[in-house]
Amino acid sequence: MNHFSAEADRLIEGCDRIVSREQLIEKLAEKRPLRIKLGVDPTSPDIHLGHSVVLDKMRQFQDAGHEVILIIGNFTAMIGDPSGRSATRPQLTHEEVMENARTYQEQAFKILLHERAKVICNGDWLAKMTYSDVIRLNSRVTLQQMLQRDDFRNRLDKSLPIHVHEIQYPIMQGWDSVKIESDLELGGTDQLFNNLVGRELQKEEGQSPQCVMTMPILEGLDGKQKMSKSLGNYVALNETATSMFGKLMSISDELMARYYRILLREELSADAHPMEAKKALAQRIAERYHGVAAARQAREDFETRFAKRDLDSADLPTFQILADTPTDIISLIVSAFEKCFHIAKSRSDARRLVVGGSVQWRGEKISDPKAELPRDECGVLKLDKTHAVRIS
Repeated sequence: MNHFSAEADRLIEGCDRIVSREQLIEKLAEKRPLRIKLGVDPTSPDIHLGHSVVLDKMRQFQDAGHEVILIIGNFTAMIGDPSGRSATRPQLTHEEVMENARTYQEQAFKILLHERAKVICNGDWLAKMTYSDVIRLNSRVTLQQMLQRDDFRNRLDKSLPIHVHEIQYPIMQGWDSVKIESDLELGGTDQLFNNLVGRELQKEEGQSPQCVMTMPILEGLDGKQKMSKSLGNYVALNETATSMFGKLMSISDELMARYYRILLREELSADAHPMEAKKALAQRIAERYHGVAAARQAREDFETRFAKRDLDSADLPTFQILADTPTDIISLIVSAFEKCFHIAKSRSDARRLVVGGSVQWRGEKISDPKAELPRDECGVLKLDKTHAVRIS
């Protein structure tokens, strides 16, 4: 059993929680490829580095000879997972979900191996259930169990609405595990409750209950909230190497250590020079998704722009000032961050950058928050230490 204990420990490394290590060892001892489940609801078309944490762990299982089952929640996505939410998610149409699913898969297979993966839509079984089937499935779970969830309980405490369809979500996710006879389900730490529902339903169906492995949630570029497209603090896998590199260079030194631990699975050396360590992190992440040459070029371009201060000759994103575009410096900073880098900045954030001396127009500092840029002039607008755009 020692061999299987060591294999389990390698697979568990980096996870936040495992239920349970002993059961995983027993499954590995059966000497068969395990069925590793990940359910994804394509509520948006982009996968970001936060999603990659779980996908990287799936790839580790593939490399160990196991089969991964990527369940596209074409049915559940129309409801929306309430996990970690303080409000009901907006419901999507079937057409929106399927278009998102197409691009989601393209990006997921930048990490996963096609030959050891299956992609299944849970609408294949959930959409065929009759109302009596749904009633029977609901009878296996109590309302008290559902209200143990932190997000539901917090909403109750604040007198915020909980819609009945949201309570169905963990039950449907658990039923997915039954239908594919999952051996282990992966998810973020906020998915623990949903994953455990699957274990209970499998037991009732006479199946060996799945192990549950949760991975840490990756904070976004702001270092405060989890990485999310809606918050504008994300790095998408389909961004250019240059954009990816630039965004990663904007994170704090404290967050950099966590990115090393979660994304690279290694500890940042205490002796590492912060700037060089950050460049190494950004280059290695860009290399994963764009290759060695593109990542090296992204680093060289960054150093040209900021280390050598040669912004005029650098390959910068273009921000076009149209007839109706506000030209006051605060509005321009907010718009340029959003449109060129997908980073959300408030007007207060922009004001602090101006007052702090970070903003430059054609190499000259702008210190007046009420300054206006000429509408008919082109040039480089430096937004902060790591971001600049070419105004046209």
